[in-house]
Amino acid sequence: MIKDLTVGKPSTVLWKFCLPLFGSIIFQQLYNIADSWVAGKFIGEGALAAVGNSYEITLIFIAFAFGCNIGCSVIVSQYFGAKEYSKMKTAVYTSIISSAVLCAVLMTAGVSLSDILLRLIRTPENIFADSKLYLDIYIFGLPFVFFYNISTGIFSALGDSKTPFIFLALSSAANIAADILFVKAFDMGVSGIACATFLCQGISCVLAVAVVLLRLKKFKTDEKTPLFSVPILKSFSSIAVPSILQQSFISVGNIVIQSVINGFGTSVVAGYSAAVKLNNLVVTSLTTLGNGISNYTAQNIGARRLARVKAGFSAGIRLVWSICLPLCLLYIFCGTQFLYFFIDSPTPAAVQTGVVFLRILSPFYFVIAAKLVADGILRGAGMMKKFMIATFTDLILRVGLAIILSRTSLGSVGIWCAWPIGWSAATVLSIIFYRSGKWARQT
Repeated sequence: MIKDLTVGKPSTVLWKFCLPLFGSIIFQQLYNIADSWVAGKFIGEGALAAVGNSYEITLIFIAFAFGCNIGCSVIVSQYFGAKEYSKMKTAVYTSIISSAVLCAVLMTAGVSLSDILLRLIRTPENIFADSKLYLDIYIFGLPFVFFYNISTGIFSALGDSKTPFIFLALSSAANIAADILFVKAFDMGVSGIACATFLCQGISCVLAVAVVLLRLKKFKTDEKTPLFSVPILKSFSSIAVPSILQQSFISVGNIVIQSVINGFGTSVVAGYSAAVKLNNLVVTSLTTLGNGISNYTAQNIGARRLARVKAGFSAGIRLVWSICLPLCLLYIFCGTQFLYFFIDSPTPAAVQTGVVFLRILSPFYFVIAAKLVADGILRGAGMMKKFMIATFTDLILRVGLAIILSRTSLGSVGIWCAWPIGWSAATVLSIIFYRSGKWARQT
């Protein structure tokens, strides 16, 4: 399933490569959606609020895993595109070793600071115990999150987007069944939801790593491949660290926003927790497509085929907008039905919160989609400073305006209004930066 992204019609290549990635992230998001659905349907509104509350903190850990995924994927893509297979293998091993060390540090910090983090975001007392329980179990499963992300980054770097899709389809289906089994049959409550996710992520991680190692054996090299390289670590870090910082600060920003939302009570928290899962399904899917464009860009830059990068931008825009259209319409006209999917007998305040959130944000999916395509090219080209500037513009505006507007007569609605403003400003910057690239002069 290895695919060279430097040959073939750019639009066709990109669509065939990215569509399985889109399917993969849909199934990956089912982990979180399943957790929220089971919590809201079979335990109660408080459990849904607890899972959603902890989710904002887990995004910090996911940010580190995602950064390692991007760093590994871009560097491996470049070596693969340049046909330097020995360095490509070393890049894989270096990424795995460095990510393992980072994961150990994060687990230690997470176990020590979970109480403090939950207090910092003003977690309501009636959901504090369940929030901590879910978070602690999640932290012990971090190695699975890290190594699975590294594995999917390697698959993508080699042009293989189908294998991760298969793994995620199977493990997500298993996770839904395990969630229901542990909660309904074993009466484990929130701990059952966390344990089900832990188990299914662990199985998919082990299988993914095993397939990656088998896949690497197909690349024959003349010399013995080093297991670690400091220069490659620096290259990996130059991509991974900015990506980690970007995702971490976004997660911290989301935690600040969550703390503001928590001040409006459990019903608003529950409505937001359900709606933000639906929103994250879209944004994370678009981000994953942007990652696919990063792999496409990195392979073509490694092969010195810059004209294909420019063609990839146009194809990428068409791809993400075709996905945004039906999702936008569904959220605007069917948002209430989606929210009832998560919450059994919800309060009117919870439903109203979720509906307003979705109707304000969904029309702007076309805007953030364009940004994520441009960001994918910037990352694939290693233009991380410009990528960071655009991202932090979005973050600063969203967090600052959420705090300010929530204190006006708009109340919680003011928080939701901050999203489109941040997205729009950052999109303008990302497209300007994309147009400054060396590929802009190619025909």
